[in-house]
Amino acid sequence: MKLTDPTQTLAALIRCPSVTPQDGGALSTLGSMLSELGFSNERVIFSDTGTPDVDNLYSRLGSGGPHLMFAGHTDVVPVGDSGAWSHGPFDAQVVDGEIYGRGAVDMKGGIACFVSALARLIERKGVPEGSVSLLITGDEEGPSINGTEKLVAHAAARGERWDAAIVGEPTNPDQMGDMIKIGRRGSLSGTLTAEGVQGHVAYPHLADNPLRGMLTLVDGLMHPPIDAGNDRFPPTNLEVTSIDTGNPATNVIPARATARFNVRFNDIWTAESLTDELRGRLEQAAKKTRLRPGRDPVRYTIEFDERTSPSFLTRDEALIETLSAAIAEATGRTPALSTTGGTSDARFIKNYCPVVEFGLVGKTMHMVDERVALSDLESLTGIYELFLERWFASAGER
Repeated sequence: MKLTDPTQTLAALIRCPSVTPQDGGALSTLGSMLSELGFSNERVIFSDTGTPDVDNLYSRLGSGGPHLMFAGHTDVVPVGDSGAWSHGPFDAQVVDGEIYGRGAVDMKGGIACFVSALARLIERKGVPEGSVSLLITGDEEGPSINGTEKLVAHAAARGERWDAAIVGEPTNPDQMGDMIKIGRRGSLSGTLTAEGVQGHVAYPHLADNPLRGMLTLVDGLMHPPIDAGNDRFPPTNLEVTSIDTGNPATNVIPARATARFNVRFNDIWTAESLTDELRGRLEQAAKKTRLRPGRDPVRYTIEFDERTSPSFLTRDEALIETLSAAIAEATGRTPALSTTGGTSDARFIKNYCPVVEFGLVGKTMHMVDERVALSDLESLTGIYELFLERWFASAGER
């Protein structure tokens, strides 16, 4: 395999059926590539109650500073109906200038491009003056319990320190060079239960329909808007994802209704202040009687999930400007600096060093016929190579 060719490195990774939490040989394949470049590799398996064991890889080249981390994951989502794919989801076939396969975009492609960028830089100029590490998990598409969060803590406890990090998730909406993620909104999930009194639909005065109460509570959570956002983040947004009574009958008023919701929030809030805000809204909404005339306040309970992701924003100008300049030179585009989208493993890395995200175009991620243009692989490899060369060169001047 020619490590300077991102198509070849990506094909080798795609051919590993690493559907989370199974490794499928992906970490061994990646570790062999890195060993060829001079990296030392450490495999670490983490476990936790109620979750599958997960294999992880930490690789480092060099021993001194400055120290750059590249983070990502080799696990992929299930393929769905494999018969619906135009080409085998783990065959890595190249057709009409695109390579097909699960993980091509999310995110084996980003890993492949970083490996090839390093191989090119080492071939052209030798090993950078400093250290490069790869922190790769098999748990990003799963519960994210036995992966990056534990791996970065494990490495830090062993004495590893980093000056900056890039996560290679697909960040570009339409074309290479569109966007760098310089932060992420927080994520808070909750379960809301409205209590009622079961009864016959023909005799509603003898019952108390909890769906009326639930609609009142949900309206209170969603209106008025939680905030208007700011110059760093879009407005906080709450989405109800399910409302259920477990009631199969059409002539029975159920005893209770349960709703699940998720809030993606900006840096106006902490998890604590946001939960206080939502509790206050529910307390006020429970007293409203438009859907429940003559009734006492809605009886309800609210539980928030313990695993809340905080919002964060990276302000490291050297990291952001060096990456932006590399993107502009390679693509002719000035990338937007964004905090949109969902959460990523960058939320675990932010506590150890400044972190940004930049990778491929994300249009086909998680889809049938996930694929990436070979020209995009070449573009991302070139961007990473430029960035690596300039970041290490400028580190000595800072």
